[in-house]
Amino acid sequence: MQYQFREIEKKWQENWLETDAFHVEQNEKPKYYALEMFPYPSGNLHMGHVRNYSIGDVVARFKKMNGFNVLHPMGWDSFGLPAENAAIKNGVHPNDWTWSNIENMRHQLSELGISYDWKREVATCHPDYYKWTQWMFLQLFNNGLAYKKKSYVNWCPSCATVLANEQVVGGVCDRCKTEVGKKDLEQWFFKITDYAQRLLTDIDKLDGWPDKVKTMQANWIGRSEGAEVDFKVVDMDKTLTVYTTRPDTIYGVSFMVIAPEAPVVERLIKGTAQEQACRAFIKEIQHLNDIARSATDIEKVGVFTGRYAVNPLNGEQIPLYLANYVLMDYGTGIVMGVPAHDQRDFEFARKYDLPVRVVIQPQDSKLEGDSMTEAFPAVGFMVNSGEFDGLDSDTALAQIIDKVETQKLGSRKVNFRLRDWLISRQRYWGAPIPVAYCEHCGTVAIPESDLPVLLPTDVKFTGHGESPLKTSESFKTTPCPKCGKPAVRETDTMDTFVCSSWYFMRYCDPKNTEQAFSKQAADYWMGVDQYIGGVEHAILHLLYARFFTKVMHDLGHLSVDEPFKKLLTQGMVLKDGKKMSKSVGNVVSPEEIISKYGADTARMFILFASPPEKELEWSDQGVEGTFRFLNRVWRIVDELGEAVKHGGPTGVSELDRQLRYVQHATIKKVTEDIGERFNFNTAISAVMEFVNFLYQYKEKVPRNQYNLPLLSECIKTLVICLAPFVPHITEELWQHVGGKGSVHQQTWMQYDPQALILDEVEIVLQINGKVRDKLVVASGLDQKQTEQVALETDKMKAFLADKQIVKVIVVPGKLVNIVVK
Repeated sequence: MQYQFREIEKKWQENWLETDAFHVEQNEKPKYYALEMFPYPSGNLHMGHVRNYSIGDVVARFKKMNGFNVLHPMGWDSFGLPAENAAIKNGVHPNDWTWSNIENMRHQLSELGISYDWKREVATCHPDYYKWTQWMFLQLFNNGLAYKKKSYVNWCPSCATVLANEQVVGGVCDRCKTEVGKKDLEQWFFKITDYAQRLLTDIDKLDGWPDKVKTMQANWIGRSEGAEVDFKVVDMDKTLTVYTTRPDTIYGVSFMVIAPEAPVVERLIKGTAQEQACRAFIKEIQHLNDIARSATDIEKVGVFTGRYAVNPLNGEQIPLYLANYVLMDYGTGIVMGVPAHDQRDFEFARKYDLPVRVVIQPQDSKLEGDSMTEAFPAVGFMVNSGEFDGLDSDTALAQIIDKVETQKLGSRKVNFRLRDWLISRQRYWGAPIPVAYCEHCGTVAIPESDLPVLLPTDVKFTGHGESPLKTSESFKTTPCPKCGKPAVRETDTMDTFVCSSWYFMRYCDPKNTEQAFSKQAADYWMGVDQYIGGVEHAILHLLYARFFTKVMHDLGHLSVDEPFKKLLTQGMVLKDGKKMSKSVGNVVSPEEIISKYGADTARMFILFASPPEKELEWSDQGVEGTFRFLNRVWRIVDELGEAVKHGGPTGVSELDRQLRYVQHATIKKVTEDIGERFNFNTAISAVMEFVNFLYQYKEKVPRNQYNLPLLSECIKTLVICLAPFVPHITEELWQHVGGKGSVHQQTWMQYDPQALILDEVEIVLQINGKVRDKLVVASGLDQKQTEQVALETDKMKAFLADKQIVKVIVVPGKLVNIVVK
């Protein structure tokens, strides 16, 4: 019987679809929610998708066979700019382009044999979904967590839209790689900063998350402790508030620097001799993005405002500068310049010949401001700091804050690097923001009963910056929900990350027309037991999803306050050492591999080639080797299965005992590697060794002496062990050996500890770590006995004849490594 993978895979995919094999409802079993990050429907799967979804499918199938009621859904993160670009380039409406892509990718996923419950499919661009995204917006708006303000924002001239800070990578747009600038616009924000401390503190709850991701989130939230201190502007009724984490250096302030975009700047410079110079500088800085301005190696430049402020602790007048290295996004946008103890301030002071005053000295040397070549940012003891001289700087820091608070010059302050989430986008293909503007009533939320606010079809795609929604008269004008008079709709749409911040909740109850999801359904399924996706989402998506979950929890819609119990971030798929990319020309098409070798081969190779969290180097030879292995599995099951059907002796030989040992060692290894460690590659390796031993058994034992009950058990063990990895071939082989029902409905096997006790074991003999021989010895030998047996073999004696033994390392029952020189 030949392994006809095309016929087999088509047969079982149709069977699973017809029988609703993967549909799930709530029941009395323990639940398990397995979820891979849903894709943007670009039109075709790539190998990164194949890896992500194959990993998730192994987990889902394994858990189902272990008695869990498994929710394993799939959907589409289907709003976004590429659809609009396609509309501009090809004259295809974004809706048509998107749904065509979804249809193709759904077909590709079905060809992979992924066990998705397609009855729970969602698409964020469907009105039935974005109705509830708009409802989510209203929950935040009605609870003071959504607001609109004018702000300098990141602007991508190519995409003609606003970008969140997280979407600017290395100073360029993370989508089109165009350099990002700044623009002053009215924008909608979500007040994620209200949750900053909880988002930080609750990282400790995320035991199942990689430390790397938790560290990235903690750094992005960026909690710091310090003080806000007030500096009065000379000859003005104005106070400038500075946030500093180093109040111990306040006596060393020799200038102050202000972000050029700070609202106070206009008042400070107006009417001064420096006004024109300041305005020219502000205009120049507008072309720089925040990433470039905050880079450590950027030249620190600025301009004097013509104004001075008073240091509240020593009464000195200090000049006020605008500078490129100060950002409005952190603290108050005003920084006290302490050049002796901050490197950026030091570089600025040297450029503009400003004083460098040392106020903290190291213990073992003396610094002089005029001769310093770099700042001294470390702790030490206080000098030139009035009453605090002689104290260690940590003690002085606390006492200076006390003095500032006592004299009402400022206060203790905790600050966060995290900024509020900018959600406005000047795009068509996104969820409309459910707000209208009325001359009489102001900003008015659209009532929940009027949702969804539908995207219009009478729009023009120009690609010239303004939202295409502004070209639709039918959309723009609407009666005010409060007074009924003419009003104008909001024409920005929501950032697509809003849509993906709650989709895992919708999967719990995707057909609900009255609610985003019922609390009962969410309480049964949430949180997600295993979430799988790329580490590139560590900050944006994962942080926003945590924020939404906490908001829904606080509003009484969820019992959990964290969305994902465990997180696996899979590595990239590389070819020739580089990420697969059309521009590099190293893309391998999943469709081609499936057509040539089958989905089971594609899945098994990608699961076997590397641990899931590591990068995977594509290998054509590896794929061919995987295909040959599946053919070996097919042949051994076919041949031994036929023998088992004809009956025969049931006695137990020594080889039978060894086979039973390998069988149960394989069950133990595969069970632990899937269930505890996600070491799919080593689990598959164990199955390969099992197959090798079955071939040895077939060759060494005459057919009329096969232990048929044992062989029957081993064949079924092999098929079940492989089932989560290669679902099609195992389904077919299960039927071939007379298995009842679907292999994927079988109960996972338990290994027998007694079967793992052998009278004899094979140990490896090494010299300086290189394998030189293998030896079968009695089971249970201790270290000394094992060493003695190893040293007495003829082969090892020959190897050691002219060597000096330095050390002998013994792992009883496993190996002996002799270190020589």
